Amino acid sequence: MAWQQLRVLLPKQQLESIEQYLLEQGALSTTYLDAEDQAVFQKEPGSIPLWDNVCLVCLFRAEFNLDIILLGLQMHTSIPSSNITVEFLEEQEWERSWMADFQAMQFGKNLWICPSWQTPPDPDATTIMLDPGLAFGSGSHSTTSLCLQWLEQTPLNQLTVIDYGCGSGVLAIAAALLGAKCVVGIDNDPQAITATKENAKRNNIAKDLITAYLPDELPSALEESKCDILLANILAEPLLQLAEKFAGLVMPKGKIVLSGLLEEQAEQMLEKYQRWFEMDKAAVENDWVRLTGTRKAET
Repeated sequence: MAWQQLRVLLPKQQLESIEQYLLEQGALSTTYLDAEDQAVFQKEPGSIPLWDNVCLVCLFRAEFNLDIILLGLQMHTSIPSSNITVEFLEEQEWERSWMADFQAMQFGKNLWICPSWQTPPDPDATTIMLDPGLAFGSGSHSTTSLCLQWLEQTPLNQLTVIDYGCGSGVLAIAAALLGAKCVVGIDNDPQAITATKENAKRNNIAKDLITAYLPDELPSALEESKCDILLANILAEPLLQLAEKFAGLVMPKGKIVLSGLLEEQAEQMLEKYQRWFEMDKAAVENDWVRLTGTRKAET
């Protein structure tokens, strides 16, 4: 079936009313896209940040007459006609089209993430088989990429690793495949716990090598034993709130890896964590930052 795709560039203040209007007029679906390549950051869990200017994409059936809708947009809004476009989408195999957007990705010299429908590019490399899913973390975002690059170049043999905010489990799986003796995933989303366990199983990782828990269900023995490396690819505000807790989970001379930060958030994070860690110079990729540090001796 062919479709018509209506694109409207508009300020975020007008988004809700215009979207509601188009849905009432027969739009079958709506999608928000960044209109100006503007970075936005979720400051609090559950919040929905939006770009200042949004591209609203609406799908209509091919036979639908859009003339009246287009006239209404031009007459009753301040949106210029140049910001409104329509294109026809020919029938195609949408599943295959979607799959084509996801290709194997390399991190460092010897670590890959590969979707299940592709053959791993390098049979001698460490490869994580991972499909895009509902839980966050496919490796495509810079915050995850920065953590994977760090893991790939860090000796992990016989170390204990905590992946705090494990999402899809990609960092936990990478750590396990790269030699860690014990990996613990922690996330406040039950779906992430399920995803981590399922993705570990798909990568043929022993059940007892990677475990995953909700924060309140973490066994006390794991909290007390401390870890060699703690990874936290989450949000800036939780990273600040959890700093002391993280310090208590990492043994002296152990490592901490923080991601999910924009460059302007790095200084505040460094100041916070320097109380417990000797912090390294930040690594930056596409305006996103990875911070690492070494746990100071207990005082």
